Amino acid sequence: MQIGTHSLNQLVVAPMAGVTDRPFRQLCRRMGAGLAVSEMVASNSLLYGSAKTQRRARHIGEPGPVSVQIVGSDPLMLAEAAKYNRARGAQIIDINMGCPAKKICNVMAGSALLKDEILVGRILEAVVNAVDVPVTLKIRTGWDAHNRNAPSIARIAEAAGIRALAIHGRTRADGYSGDAEYATIAEVKYHVTIPVIANGDITSPQKAQQVLAATGADAVMIGRAAQGRPWIFREIAHYLATGELLPKPGIAEIHAILVAHLHDLYEFYGELAGVRMARKHIAWYTRGLPDSAAFRHAMNQLQSSQEQLQAIDRLFNVAMDEGDNYKYRELLAA
Repeated sequence: MQIGTHSLNQLVVAPMAGVTDRPFRQLCRRMGAGLAVSEMVASNSLLYGSAKTQRRARHIGEPGPVSVQIVGSDPLMLAEAAKYNRARGAQIIDINMGCPAKKICNVMAGSALLKDEILVGRILEAVVNAVDVPVTLKIRTGWDAHNRNAPSIARIAEAAGIRALAIHGRTRADGYSGDAEYATIAEVKYHVTIPVIANGDITSPQKAQQVLAATGADAVMIGRAAQGRPWIFREIAHYLATGELLPKPGIAEIHAILVAHLHDLYEFYGELAGVRMARKHIAWYTRGLPDSAAFRHAMNQLQSSQEQLQAIDRLFNVAMDEGDNYKYRELLAA
């Protein structure tokens, strides 16, 4: 897939608020993703001085291309946000018109913008003209089942100079419920020449191949399926290249991946915030284990990185002591 001057593979990490921070993006890139889009950055200039925004704008050590997602509803503010992030290392600017969260849609941002195609065009033109790097767009199939206007939005995007389009196979009204549908993505691909990235319910190498075949998309975007399972990218890459499934990672490798991820979180956020941020990742990595609910409860009471790491070591040492016990291997690698 080609986005501007950037040649990428077919695997993209979906932008997820509170998840796709720099440590997670770097991990997914090491695991085979060709592009990892940042969690969204508000276009409101009043937020530029906040610690959260400053942290999200730090890309030191991150492999390129660095893609930063911005969100808002005012064309001029979004253009300024694009310039702000470009000056801080963004090599691709991504615009969020797909978020279904009420707090975003209530201010006419995210997927709420799909209701106003004229405003969509103004926003896209303003941002494209503001920066000297490729601008991409993420949308849903439409506002609701009666208004799947993604093909129309796609044509507006291509005319405005958008260089790639990611589409989640649900409407805003769907939220994350039900099954993603891919017919609308296929229709969009038929109508535009820019790269199209299919998103939604892609949870396995086989599903990735099926979605690529069904939609004709140039790439797939993986979100929730990568939480606690970042190796899904190498699994999909291998399957698309060879038609064969990689063996699941062993317990020792999963342990090592998790511990390295935690150290990156502690370094990036600092001790207090890092410990808090680590809790959800630990829960994702260990979901499905026997007594995992009790483990998560105990983990949430720990207040230091050292305590977290010691608890993780104890858990995985028990699993490894089981040797080839299939129960632990299958649960950890599921």
